[in-house]
Amino acid sequence: MNGFFDIPSDLQSSYLGLISTHLQEALIPVLVGFLLSLPIGLLCVRLRWLYPPVLWTTTVIYAIPSLAFFVVLIDYTGLSKLTVMIPLCLYSLVVLVPSVVDGIRSVPEETNAAASAMGIGLVRRYVQVQLPIAVPAIIAGLRVAAASSISLVSVGALIGNQGALGNLLTTALLYQRPVLALNSVLTTAVLAVLVDALLVLARRLLTPWQPPSDSKARRTALRTAAGPTAGDPSTTAGDARAPERVS
Repeated sequence: MNGFFDIPSDLQSSYLGLISTHLQEALIPVLVGFLLSLPIGLLCVRLRWLYPPVLWTTTVIYAIPSLAFFVVLIDYTGLSKLTVMIPLCLYSLVVLVPSVVDGIRSVPEETNAAASAMGIGLVRRYVQVQLPIAVPAIIAGLRVAAASSISLVSVGALIGNQGALGNLLTTALLYQRPVLALNSVLTTAVLAVLVDALLVLARRLLTPWQPPSDSKARRTALRTAAGPTAGDPSTTAGDARAPERVS
């Protein structure tokens, strides 16, 4: 594909440089949003009346168009990376705060009571007991926030040379080179898939106690419902054990 990796010199960056900038502008806001959502989520769990207004506020912020947000921030942060990253950080809260709250609320009361009886304080219990159990819910929120942030970075190209791979879209219009637009779209999609795969791998490493994936669970359930089949080494005619329950 002729010209696919031929980046115009006026972008002052190579193809790999654009990818690096894109990941920085997309993932740093998600990381900051995650760090902010941890104490906010704990407060929302401890003070139940606080959760509705926090959720309402994050939803209202998310409803603000990103381009309008960028324009408002230009007077304060100029045409810099911060102008792109601040809105993306705030947008991530609409996903990350509920995921943290839901994850903490999923911790059984018996677990909290046992930790309290052992003399574990609030902060230590939050870090050592509740957050490890809440990892699946939190990483699910991180996956959505990361994919959304990776796609929204490209909008920054409309306010200057801060859109990373999104700059290829405007350059494609300027130089009448649609292959650059295809490059931007495909590379952004690949980055989103790779980051999502890394988060799934992180979840599996952090939660070895988790049950098998839904697809494996479905196959196990179907095999159990169908009963023993000929040639299936996992079942024998004389095996009278009850099938393992799939949660």
